[in-house]
Parts: sequence; C-alpha cells; structure tokens
Amino acid sequence: MKFVVLAVLIAGAYGCGLPTFPPVVTRVVGGVDVRPNSWPWQISLQYTRNGNWYHTCGGTLISNDWVLTAAHCISRSNTYRVELGKHNLKETEVDSVAIPAGQIIVHEKWNPFFIRNDIALIKLATPVTVSDAIMPACLPEAGFILPHNEPCYVTGWGRVFTGGPIADILQQALLPVVDFPTCSKPDWWGSQVKDTMVCAGGDGLVAGCNGDSGGPLNCQSADGSWGVHGIVSFGSGISCNLAKKPTVFTQVSSYADWINTNMVNN
Repeated sequence: MKFVVLAVLIAGAYGCGLPTFPPVVTRVVGGVDVRPNSWPWQISLQYTRNGNWYHTCGGTLISNDWVLTAAHCISRSNTYRVELGKHNLKETEVDSVAIPAGQIIVHEKWNPFFIRNDIALIKLATPVTVSDAIMPACLPEAGFILPHNEPCYVTGWGRVFTGGPIADILQQALLPVVDFPTCSKPDWWGSQVKDTMVCAGGDGLVAGCNGDSGGPLNCQSADGSWGVHGIVSFGSGISCNLAKKPTVFTQVSSYADWINTNMVNN
C-alpha cells in the first residue's frame, strides 16, 4: 500500500522522469553544459549567510513536495531553501522558484565517520507546481541493481576541476556504472564500499566533485523515463578525477522502504 501511495504522490499531471525537453546525452568525456530544463528534477540546496543564499549541494525532486539529498549536506546550524528549475546559478530565471526547506529528515543511522546511510529527505515548506521546468524523477524498485557499465549521468553545479570554482551552469557527465565486485576490489575502494552504495566512473577522466554532493545519478529505463538511482556521497579526497576511485553514490533502491515510510508518515 505504501508503494501505491508513493506512486500517486509522484505521478501528477506530468508523470515522472520524462522531461519536456529531453537531455542531450552524449559519450563526450568530461562535464558539459546541460540543455536548459532537461533535468527538471535537479535542485540546488542553498544555505543563508548575512542575507545571501549560497549553493552547497544538489538534490532530486521526487514528488511535488519532497527532495532527496545526502545526509552529509545537512547541518543543524544552517537554514536551507531549495531552488528548483535552475539552469544558471548566477542569473535570475523566470522558470525557477525558491522554496524554504520545511521538515528535514536525516537517516537515523547516518554515520559521518564511515560514510554510511548517507541519505536525507527534505519536505518543501509548500508544494511546488510541476511544470516543464520542474518535475520529479522516478524512483527505482526496491533492491534494483544497475548492471555493470550501465550508462548513467551525474548532474550538478560542482567544482569544474579539483580546487576550482563551482559551475555557474548545470553540468552533466557520463559515468558508467561500476559493479560492486569491481568497486570493492582492494585497489579500487575496497571495504569502504558497501552493497548499499553504487559506484560510477573511475576512468580517471571525469567524476563528481565538491558541490555535486547530494545530486542524482540519473539512469534511463527501458520505457524512456529517467530515475534517480544514486545520491552523490563521496569520492577521492586527493582529486576529483582519479583512476579506480569512481564516484560513490548512496544506492537509492537500498533505501526504498525508508523513503516510502518517511514520505507517507510525514
């Protein structure tokens, strides 16, 4: 019943994961500017300081009033808002809307030392109106495992290179999935990676970087819809692009029950 309720919450007039302006997906190595509004579930999580708002993490709209992000993006000392429908962080855009964060639910077993259960939900203070520029991504079925080399895309405004500035324009990058047996090899991530995580990339050329945290690993289903299969969690602290150190994501399908329970009960 919970899954039925969640499906209704997500569906809406636009459905999920089917953007009006489909992303231009290429096999180009490295991040590229996205087509405007082609990842309409991507959000910018922002905190306030001295009257100004600053981007800190990404996230994914999964219904008209719930956003999925990483637990490590949340600090109790900050006040947050969610900006939806954004393309360029430096410009005022007619399609974007900023909504205060309402209830924030960090996974009760979040462990920042070992980076376990790196997942959080944010309930918008008011529901957002779904449109061509703002719509939810689909969620994978509980327990679903992406196949090795599945072509997925990370999106975000993260740093364009190690130690560099965050991007002004939303970026996308192809990150093929690395299966758990490979990613958990000693010369890859070893025991740091658990089966509740999914790895992608690791070719030494492109990866998620600071500022991408909390954002989605977007993977396309056979029916053409896009789902959020991962939440950017961690990568190499040495470099944003390091061979055999793919970006590690919280595997959304491992937390389907947790997501459903909290959305339905809150």
